[in-house]
Amino acid sequence: MPRLRHYWVVAHRWFALSVGWVLALMGITGALLMIAAPLDEQLHPRLFRVAAPSENATTVTLESVRQHLASEFGPRAALTFHPPRSAVQSLEVTVRGKWQGAVYIDPYTGRELGRRGQTEGFFNVLFKLHSSLLLDQTGKPLLACVALCYLLMLVSGLVLWWPRAGIKAWRIELRRGRTRALYDLHRVGGATLGFVIAVSVSTGAYMAWRPLGGWITALAGSHPMRAPSLSAPPSHSTPMLPVDTLVARAHDAFPNGQINIVQMPAKADTPLRVRMRLPDDPHPNGLTSVWLDPYSGNVLAAQRWDQLDPGARAVSVIYPLHTGEIGGPALMTVLGIGGLALFGLGVTGIWQWWRRRKARHARSR
Repeated sequence: MPRLRHYWVVAHRWFALSVGWVLALMGITGALLMIAAPLDEQLHPRLFRVAAPSENATTVTLESVRQHLASEFGPRAALTFHPPRSAVQSLEVTVRGKWQGAVYIDPYTGRELGRRGQTEGFFNVLFKLHSSLLLDQTGKPLLACVALCYLLMLVSGLVLWWPRAGIKAWRIELRRGRTRALYDLHRVGGATLGFVIAVSVSTGAYMAWRPLGGWITALAGSHPMRAPSLSAPPSHSTPMLPVDTLVARAHDAFPNGQINIVQMPAKADTPLRVRMRLPDDPHPNGLTSVWLDPYSGNVLAAQRWDQLDPGARAVSVIYPLHTGEIGGPALMTVLGIGGLALFGLGVTGIWQWWRRRKARHARSR
């Protein structure tokens, strides 16, 4: 039994030393993101807020905004519209082309309020760091592997903690020196908040690395749903219908849906996608989608969120669970504490290893 325990200690230690710093980084950035978004809006109101409109005020057309941005960034730049969800919110347009970032528009005048590059501003850098380690698509599978390592660390940590049964297993000695206090905080904090951290880490990995959703769909015996394609590529002389006309036709498919995202294709042979949220969809942005031919206006496919394949449908719960929106301020607070605890576990674990290593070297001398 002592020999088996030694193996668990070695496994826990080396998992922590190899990926602990990444987990600590993910924990602190995740906790900061809980407050970074509303704080960013408060610090930069000129980008996110507009003056309250008069009773007879009308909004500019999305087509006029598209034409203006296309003239600057080129006709092949991918544009994603995020229509305002309140009367005082700005229109955000994400640009992917020779320049990548977000442009903020006054929805009533069409005036540009400002713009940010993809990695400009504290919130954008924090989000990129948390979601991909600033490595774009390379960082996402790496984070999925790190999440798996955390689950193995959690199991090994619980195995090492569990034999200390009774009330002593939950005791934190604060009067027997810093080393003992940090040791107790590490083991009790890991045992107490391990499940919360595991939920946060595993849901983040699921969203970061898309093949995980494909595996879930395959295990369920289903096939992943794919976006439709145009039956025939348009000719160069065929004009694209106005964006507002296409959005209206998509809304006809789900009249009770709230339109949250409009994705303009970057390529001429790609359909336009309108994403909306239905009243029964737990995802804050909605997963119901309508794909249209941008030249004829024909609806190529219309998919409700609850009719997606199992891997894609799971995101409707996994995303708001990861961000805490499904449980409101209470769950957000718990997840924020979990993120801080993950950072603390990484710091205290590495500190204990360094202290013991230093003590062994002192004894050997």
